[in-house]
Amino acid sequence: MSKNTPQQLHLSDKPHKPVLLERVLGVLGPKKGDTYLDLTAGYGGHAEAVIRAIGNADLATLVDRDEQAIAALQRFRNDGATILHADFAAAAERLAADGKAFDIILIDLGVSSPQLDKRERGFSFKQEGPLDMRMDKRQLKSAADIVNTYPEAELKRVIHTLGEEPPGQAARYAAAIIQARPLETTEDLASAVLSAHRGPRSKIHPATRTFQAIRIEVNDELGQIARLLPLLPRLLKPGGRVAVISFHSLEDRLVKRYFAEQAGAGYESQLSQITKKPVSGADEDVHNPRARSAKLRAAVKIKNEGT
Repeated sequence: MSKNTPQQLHLSDKPHKPVLLERVLGVLGPKKGDTYLDLTAGYGGHAEAVIRAIGNADLATLVDRDEQAIAALQRFRNDGATILHADFAAAAERLAADGKAFDIILIDLGVSSPQLDKRERGFSFKQEGPLDMRMDKRQLKSAADIVNTYPEAELKRVIHTLGEEPPGQAARYAAAIIQARPLETTEDLASAVLSAHRGPRSKIHPATRTFQAIRIEVNDELGQIARLLPLLPRLLKPGGRVAVISFHSLEDRLVKRYFAEQAGAGYESQLSQITKKPVSGADEDVHNPRARSAKLRAAVKIKNEGT
């Protein structure tokens, strides 16, 4: 047992402002002695607050696939927390296979501010950088591989289904990307999309959804969620709570559907919804611009699996 108390935990630098922190604490209700699994711990904004509430870092398991986030989480390891460098689906599968179960689970599906703000990560068109977008630098496929090797029809599919662009717009963007190959930087990609844009310009840059689509494809973000959700009942103790923060409709739709299916399963239900409607970052976190699109959903385990 670590001799360090949670009150000794501190941040010398806070690059990431945790989204919907007070509402997360409200729905999870962390209390002394609870075990805690954070499957997307990032730079530890939520984790620090939860660990203070549960009273001991030894009770926390913190997961992230970003090596820079893992480095930032080492301060929690020093206080006794378990740190896992893995994507959240793989970590959940490993923990479930090992029979681990927790009182509270948090999943924050957003891209962190440090990832967006560092040009070398290639997540944003707002500053020029390499076409990377990998959350885990150990994986081989990057954004450059997608934009430079995918067939035109596959690019159209990605932009339409993952970026939610209308089919005609997606087709034009895909064709422009093919025409502009080889693309090397975020500016190259943004310029290709902009050249094919039709219609009036809005406050949202025309390349926004294409960048979202390619990032989701690079990191298999929807596939990760689909693998994770069915594991939640196994990972929760009876009465355990889970909170999920999503940032676009594709993520939220998967979470909403799974929680609704659980709630409507009658005697087979294992989870009950805490939030009948999602908590909106636009309403609750007005001072954090990047939280505007956030939606928080939460559920509680109501019985043991298989009983």
